[in-house]
Amino acid sequence: MDERRRELRASDTDRQAAAEQLRAAHDEGRLDIQEYDARLHRAYQAVTYGDLADLFTDLPAPRALRPATPSPPAPAPATPEPDNPILSYYAGLPAPLKVLWTIWLAVVCVNVTVWLLVSVTDSHVEEFWPMWLAIPGAALFGLSLGATASRKSRTTQR
Repeated sequence: MDERRRELRASDTDRQAAAEQLRAAHDEGRLDIQEYDARLHRAYQAVTYGDLADLFTDLPAPRALRPATPSPPAPAPATPEPDNPILSYYAGLPAPLKVLWTIWLAVVCVNVTVWLLVSVTDSHVEEFWPMWLAIPGAALFGLSLGATASRKSRTTQR
């Protein structure tokens, strides 16, 4: 560095760049933590380019940073297709329909369990009242068929 440049005043950006070079030297193992801290303190107090240059007299010139080349994304692991046709149909449903089917199935299970407990303890129960849950189930089934049919028609048109 020529003598004239050493006397020019450094900017905050110059001090920050020097701090980054010191951090890189520390990360490479060229400076221990105490020396890094002392030089960093001096870098932020530097007034001229000469003050900043004195921080690096015993360090090699910084290597040019190369932009990291992005690695190609890893292929998604193949999920095996379920052997059961009902499960494969369920897997192809949109998420809101999966949620509705899960809720409906839970309600049916609770109602059948309650009906079984009541019918075992009370001999007066004659009808299978959980059958009324078949009505919303049929509507949900029709909605699911419509949704999968519209999805298939959209994918075949592309």
